[in-house]
Amino acid sequence: MEDGKLEFPSLPQCKDDQEDWSYPMRREMQEILPGLFLGPYSAAMKSKLPILQKYGITHIVCIRQSIEANFIKPNFENLFKYLVLDIADNPIENIIRIFPMSKEFIDECLQNGGKVLIHGNAGISRSAALVIAYIMETFGIKYREAFTYVQERRFCINPNAGFVHQLQEYEAIYLAKLTIKMSPFQLGRNFSLQSGATRSLKRSHEEDDEHGNMQVSSAHDS
Repeated sequence: MEDGKLEFPSLPQCKDDQEDWSYPMRREMQEILPGLFLGPYSAAMKSKLPILQKYGITHIVCIRQSIEANFIKPNFENLFKYLVLDIADNPIENIIRIFPMSKEFIDECLQNGGKVLIHGNAGISRSAALVIAYIMETFGIKYREAFTYVQERRFCINPNAGFVHQLQEYEAIYLAKLTIKMSPFQLGRNFSLQSGATRSLKRSHEEDDEHGNMQVSSAHDS
């Protein structure tokens, strides 16, 4: 780090052999970053186990709300490590609260040589928002650049308007958090930045506390 500036890795470039997008591809998962896949629940169903194994998937982030739990669920808890997140695809849902936990899970997977699939129901809004947030924070880029990067690989993504607003706000939040880690002497200034960025989310936090049920299950858990 030079001159107190945060440094981030560069985004991986597009693969030369990347397929042109076609409508049926929305039912499949796509590799967004090396080892990080985004797709619909149909990519994680029992019939898709050979494909998951072919691509070396070791971790799965399963996103659903409680009313979807009967048809969106972990199918291979003895084979993969799961992070199950209770998130509604609703513009007033507070999704920022999930970003640190999902980033930690993804980082742990990739740093240990694993590969992770992130899926909701359609792989369009909730799961896409988590992937965009992960890319923003990992590579230090703005929402629009991260959205474009993901869309180039999974064209059908479309986070709802509330998620887009929160992703745009998240830039100031994660930068404040990283700067605090970098220099304790800047705490006062950065806490004021962070509180300003999060003030408009206060109501969402209070309203959506009841949606905060999350669970991690390991392949080795009983």
